[in-house]
Amino acid sequence: MLLQDKIAVVTGGSKGIGYAVAEALLAEGASVVICARKQSELDAAVGRLSNNGKVVGVVADVRDEDQVRAALGKCVSEFGGVDLVINNAGIGYFGKTVEELTSDEFRQTLETNLFGVFYFCHHAIPLMKKRGGGYIINISSLAGQNPHPKMAAYNASKFALNGFSEALMQEVRQDGIKVTYICPGSVNTDFGGDEASPEKSWQLQPPDIADAILFLLRCDDRALPSKIEIRPSKPPVKK
Repeated sequence: MLLQDKIAVVTGGSKGIGYAVAEALLAEGASVVICARKQSELDAAVGRLSNNGKVVGVVADVRDEDQVRAALGKCVSEFGGVDLVINNAGIGYFGKTVEELTSDEFRQTLETNLFGVFYFCHHAIPLMKKRGGGYIINISSLAGQNPHPKMAAYNASKFALNGFSEALMQEVRQDGIKVTYICPGSVNTDFGGDEASPEKSWQLQPPDIADAILFLLRCDDRALPSKIEIRPSKPPVKK
């Protein structure tokens, strides 16, 4: 997919992986709508990104289907449609056993990491079909195939996202819509209460995920890498 004049929406686009992806897409000539829950963070991100191309921000909680529809509507009203959806928004509660995890935390995790992806896909696919095709890229995790104690809710959401992505890929491929899910390992961001720092330079960096997305978009139309795993090349040796 050549990105010049294409229209993309990136969820969780105000920081971390989402911000790096938006920046990379703008550099390739795409018009980008970024979504985030906090207006202040969204305004700051749009201010920085606007030097790179056409970008607008929409306050949207992916758990709210009406807000998802509004975000996609912004793509149409501002730029004319939707060609590319990057489902990046996610949350995780770590360090809690199932016994300790609250029902609300479990629900939030599933509603953000799975239902939010469904809402964006469900409402974006008809818009993509109008434009003759498109690309949906879901940011999953290696935790979507490797279970860990005290990560049960996050594991459940990402295992489900992987299955959802593979089924969706088979549903829409004949419509000219590609679907890929990316499973990163540790990424140096503030996600899940972590803190980005130079001491964690061994971890993947947000631009590494953006580069993987650009690779996917540059593939010939006949080629569909339906899943990418990407992990740090030299993690610390466990003693």
